Amino acid sequence: MSKGPVMVSAEETAKNKAFLEQMAASGAERYIRRHSKQARWTHGITIIACILLCISGLFVFVPALAAAAGADTVFAIRMSHRVIGVIFVIVPLISAIMAPKGVKHIFKNLFDRWDSDDKKWMMLFFPYLFMAKWIHMPDQREVKSGQRFADGMLWFAGALMGITGVILLLGTTLFDFGSGVHGVTLFLHDIGFLLIAVFGLAHIFLGAGIFQPYRGTYKLMFGDGMVSESDALYHWGHWARKEIASGENVIEKKA
Repeated sequence: MSKGPVMVSAEETAKNKAFLEQMAASGAERYIRRHSKQARWTHGITIIACILLCISGLFVFVPALAAAAGADTVFAIRMSHRVIGVIFVIVPLISAIMAPKGVKHIFKNLFDRWDSDDKKWMMLFFPYLFMAKWIHMPDQREVKSGQRFADGMLWFAGALMGITGVILLLGTTLFDFGSGVHGVTLFLHDIGFLLIAVFGLAHIFLGAGIFQPYRGTYKLMFGDGMVSESDALYHWGHWARKEIASGENVIEKKA
């Protein structure tokens, strides 16, 4: 786990600035690989499945919508909900089996301890969304402090939805768990839906770049997974410096 923020001297800051100016003058720019192709595909499939599950789930669990759609339509939606639910569960599991080190890395970031930069970043977060030009945010590690909490809740809600969904599916097809188990499982399934609706919307708002500081960040998951060196230093300063120092995931491109 990290032992705290990376200290940057005035001399190092000046060297970084001179280097960036030199790169700009040469017409080249360096990029850092942030997300692998497997991570981007897993994220894309899972998020599409999640959105479709939320929409179809409304017709399955909200009587007024079911009545408006009609019995035949609701039956088709119910069947699609089950199929999409299987995709929602299976795709992340397959991806985790294929890349266990990646899963370990994700959870290491989620449960990393908060330092003074993390706490200050959270205090400035909401003003920063609307006044980015006037607020200087402290450097962050690979996953920002607020993102650790929000992503952690999404992981929890997704797991809750997946587990309860499997129980509900088995309870209506192969087994009879009884009305008591069905009721509790359905309640927990609804709780998972509520959590995903809240934190998922926040994730989409920020990830889609609706607020000015995050413009273009959607390309990290729905593009080539690369972030420019300047953007990396701006958003994840501590992480970017470590990546630049190692050079392992740094690629130079002509501007």
